[in-house]
Amino acid sequence: MAIYNLSGSNTDAFTLLGIPGLEQYHIWISIPFCFIYLVAIVGNSMLLYLIVVEHSLHAPMFVFLSMLAMTDLILSTTCVPKTLTILWFGPQKISFPGCLTQLFFLHYSFVLDSAILLAMAFDRYVAICLPLRYTTILTPRTIVKTAVGISFRSFCVIVPCVFLVNRLPFCRTHIIPHTYCEHIGVARLACADIAINIWYGFCVPIMTVIIDVILIAVSYTLILCAIFHLPSRDARKKALRTCGSHVCVILMFYIPAFFSILAHRFGQNVSHTFHIMFANLYVIIPPALNPIVYGVKTKQIQDKVILLYTMNKI
Repeated sequence: MAIYNLSGSNTDAFTLLGIPGLEQYHIWISIPFCFIYLVAIVGNSMLLYLIVVEHSLHAPMFVFLSMLAMTDLILSTTCVPKTLTILWFGPQKISFPGCLTQLFFLHYSFVLDSAILLAMAFDRYVAICLPLRYTTILTPRTIVKTAVGISFRSFCVIVPCVFLVNRLPFCRTHIIPHTYCEHIGVARLACADIAINIWYGFCVPIMTVIIDVILIAVSYTLILCAIFHLPSRDARKKALRTCGSHVCVILMFYIPAFFSILAHRFGQNVSHTFHIMFANLYVIIPPALNPIVYGVKTKQIQDKVILLYTMNKI
């Protein structure tokens, strides 16, 4: 019979080592990390500011975009400050409750990001395939319900991971060869059977994200069918342009995510150093690039940024 929560087993702090094998380069690695993190903070904060203060950006698409910006801020801020501390000052301790908190917000923001991208795909489907019913389908009440629903779904999917880790005894090493706490990485330190952690951690969140991907693919299949049936070439170009930024963000989010998952499961010959480096890049690069992509490809945001810059210059 398994014995859990041995006396004192979950009271000791963990030690985060950083990027194993690259300790001598930590200072140099911290320079681009810090720069990209600042880009993510400034870009997403500016995006949120514009959407809040500009009444013309209160459309459903921009409401979902503001949710994406907030989630990206949570994702990057959950991990990067601690990572930078490790890169600057060497291995750092993190309390067990602090590790669980970081673990929760890391995985919660990942699943929530996926749900937000699905909501944005539905918004584009209604805007292009059912334009005359757009305002009656995506009402403010519907937007609020959608936002609450996807947030609650993400919470319900991830919070069991916290309890699954909390139940484990950690009577061996408390050293984590990583820059932040993630579910399976922490669970592997336990001196108990972690089969349920592996099963739940791999199947439930990943299947949730895969369902989102399938629904997004269905939405864009219907969108493309509707676009190619438009009589005007200019109308087709405009419709494709409105989806361009969202498609770019989808690709930046899902391709690295699935690459990382597959590399962890099947890439036994891939070095641990590569896994850790890639995991760190994943939590800062998409959050930094998302506001840039929307700023470049969305005319309404471009106009507001130019207006804000002109007003500040005057």
